[in-house]
Amino acid sequence: MTSKVVDLIYWKDMERTGMMFTGLVVGLLALFQLSIITVVSTLSLAIICFTISARIYYKLLHVLQLGDGVHPFQSYLDLDISLSGEEAQHYVQRAIVMSCSAVDTLRNLIFVGNLFNSLKFLLLMYLVTFLGNLCNGLTLLIIGVIAVFSVPLFYTRHQDKVDSCYVAVLARIDNMKDFLHRLAQGGGPPPDPTPGGAKPKAY
Repeated sequence: MTSKVVDLIYWKDMERTGMMFTGLVVGLLALFQLSIITVVSTLSLAIICFTISARIYYKLLHVLQLGDGVHPFQSYLDLDISLSGEEAQHYVQRAIVMSCSAVDTLRNLIFVGNLFNSLKFLLLMYLVTFLGNLCNGLTLLIIGVIAVFSVPLFYTRHQDKVDSCYVAVLARIDNMKDFLHRLAQGGGPPPDPTPGGAKPKAY
């Protein structure tokens, strides 16, 4: 399943990825004008009409001896989506652990378990209010879907340029952190990395 998702994201199968990407974006855009119940029911009707038509078409070809009568969606019907008892227990335990960890983190943030982390959370929520005034969650979801299907492909095609830009940004951030650290210590020169301090040069 993971490999199939990766193949979709990296456009290994152009036709399947294009259908998935177009369907997701069109469905999300439809939510701007229609309710989610209307969108889901309409998409379900469209899909079931297509699958029934394809099934009848292949059946007619088999009756007219123009086809082999193979089910057009047999590969999807043969997909094994069952979970063993151990796998189900593993996923349930993992979900419980992640939920408890999230609740514990929120508890510490809201009830000021660590003042600095709570202040950062306060600043983050304050910035999110501005983001909420600019766009809604559906817009962010559409942007996220487009990013999922475009950013990995862009990175693979321009990996060297992206990596060089990333290294340059990290260097800038490190320089800024060093400047702020020295400023907090009184604006003195950076410490001498030589063990024991600077030593006279030998001539």
